[in-house]
Amino acid sequence: MTANFRVRLVPCVLAFLLLAGWAGTAHAQGYISPLIGFNFGGDANCPQITNCQDKRLNYGVGLGRMGNVLGFEEEFAYAKDFFGTAPNLNSSVLTVMSNGMFVPNVGPIRPYALFGLGLIRTHVDFTPTSLLTTDNTNFGWNIGGGVIVRGKHLGVRGDIRYFHTFGDQTIAGFTLSDSAMNFGRASIALMLLF
Repeated sequence: MTANFRVRLVPCVLAFLLLAGWAGTAHAQGYISPLIGFNFGGDANCPQITNCQDKRLNYGVGLGRMGNVLGFEEEFAYAKDFFGTAPNLNSSVLTVMSNGMFVPNVGPIRPYALFGLGLIRTHVDFTPTSLLTTDNTNFGWNIGGGVIVRGKHLGVRGDIRYFHTFGDQTIAGFTLSDSAMNFGRASIALMLLF
């Protein structure tokens, strides 16, 4: 690992462990949160969040815990046809993110901000001859925020997140060549609280 990569990775890992510990303190509430959304900007097919007719749906689920101020979430999301549709083309993006949350308990309406690290996997397949198939799994990060409206056992939330890959990394003198990727996602989710 290069010093630059280590300098970025080590503090982030320590921060996530610390946040995960705080999320488990008294009054923590667990949740399962299935989501639906769409991608925009960056490498997505929609250049902006509004005025786009060719939105690609995104499905996923978040599992987490919220304390009085901090929380932690593991989120899995999948977007089919991320790069658009064309004859003989299949594409998708899978994101797996571990997120630390700042989610102050200010009543039934809880604003939140989050930051996370994880994996972003792209798959592109030209079919039926499959002359070109690419699978790229990159380390990435996401940042975003939103609002939770909740009752005792049910809630809804809406958020906007921005996803980025780290791009090229040099580890042990070898360069792992990954093209940088970025996009945004707007989503709405049901929250099952326990």
